[in-house]
Amino acid sequence: MKLYTKCGDKGTTSLIGGERVPKYDLRVEAYGTVDELTAFVALLGDQMAERQANLLAEHIDDTRRINSVLMSVEALLAAGEGCDKVRALDEQYIEWIESRIDALQSQLKPITSFTIPGGCTIGSLCHVCRTVCRRAERAALRASSECGADSSALVFLNRLSDYFYALGRVVADLTGCEEVEWRP
Repeated sequence: MKLYTKCGDKGTTSLIGGERVPKYDLRVEAYGTVDELTAFVALLGDQMAERQANLLAEHIDDTRRINSVLMSVEALLAAGEGCDKVRALDEQYIEWIESRIDALQSQLKPITSFTIPGGCTIGSLCHVCRTVCRRAERAALRASSECGADSSALVFLNRLSDYFYALGRVVADLTGCEEVEWRP
């Protein structure tokens, strides 16, 4: 199978189910942004593995699981009209990410001011993932309002950005990096 098909040379692409749409379609933008998030999550996991593998092993495993779920989110966003080839995310994934957020939060001291990115590379990458996730969520919401999208994908993206915020704080704590507090 060739990597290129030439089918998109005129600015269109196929959604799951065969519907052809412009490459600027809201659904393409949404699943493309989730694809970008997936790459950043992989980079985050790789950085944790290279720098602090023993200390952050549980979180490295989380990034791999998250990327698997994000592939399902992409498929849900890439489903064309009337496509029934992709099923909704199982509730267990949303419950799992909520349990991970709760576990991370239980390790943290309450904050008295906003924290901002910075302090260490891994913590900053957590914030990159958080912000790209927020953008992916906004793109998915736009696509959903125009074309419909599975609500489980939208809920997962909403929770996931909170996960990355909590992870950034935990990473700073575990690695001894200073959390950068916003001082207006």
